[in-house]
Amino acid sequence: MAAKEWTDCIKNLKGVVLDMCGVLYDSGEGGGIPIPGSVEAVKRIKASDLQLRFCTNETQATREKFVAKLRRMGFDISVSEVFSPAPAALAILKERSLRPHLLVHDDVLPEFDSVEKTNPNCVVIGDAADNFSYRALNDAFQVLMGLEKPVLFSLGKGRYYKETDGLKLDVGVFMKALEYACDVEAEVVGKPAPMFFQSTLTDMGIQPQEALMIGDDLVNDVGGAQNCGMKALQVRTGKYRPSDEKHPTVTADGYVNNLAEAVDVILKHRGQ
Repeated sequence: MAAKEWTDCIKNLKGVVLDMCGVLYDSGEGGGIPIPGSVEAVKRIKASDLQLRFCTNETQATREKFVAKLRRMGFDISVSEVFSPAPAALAILKERSLRPHLLVHDDVLPEFDSVEKTNPNCVVIGDAADNFSYRALNDAFQVLMGLEKPVLFSLGKGRYYKETDGLKLDVGVFMKALEYACDVEAEVVGKPAPMFFQSTLTDMGIQPQEALMIGDDLVNDVGGAQNCGMKALQVRTGKYRPSDEKHPTVTADGYVNNLAEAVDVILKHRGQ
């Protein structure tokens, strides 16, 4: 359960970064359901001497709505602790004076209220769910093809995620379609981009080697964090597949059955 490689890092640990969907809860009808033991596990980290941040590629709601949903499930969590792609993308758009064509979920549109969208000179694609259609993708394609230097931002690049009724296609699939059609490489805002993980570390005021990432997505959570210099665990919940443990290019520093088990090991080694 607890590989020596990652338990060795516990003595120097100052902060924990958690993925959300698939680690804290499984999304689905009615907002989803907590994964057993995860509510208590978050409380235990917060009661310890460790800092805690949440790093998600969730783009189907504003952070405020998302946090409100998790609080209703019983999680002790605040908006300031959550890092998600939409606010990060908005900052980039403003910094570069870009006007986006948005292919995103209706519930995340308010995140982009403060930016000009007429005569777009870039495309932002997120997990649009049922808003993904031929027409919607073609509209985004036409915007990109009409630009001398097409700019495509993708709010994450996941292939799929798990809801209570099964696996669902994620934004990365549609991002790849636009990349291929327009011969453009998307700028990924969110996991696995190293800058996204670095933003959580900067907020905690700690170094990568002082942090541990826990996620269910081997490539985007675990691989992304490792590329930033962090240790990373994969939980066997959410989108985890047994084949992940034999992946050709990404190997987690450790595997645990769930978040509660990871927290048990961490706090036991810290004498808490």
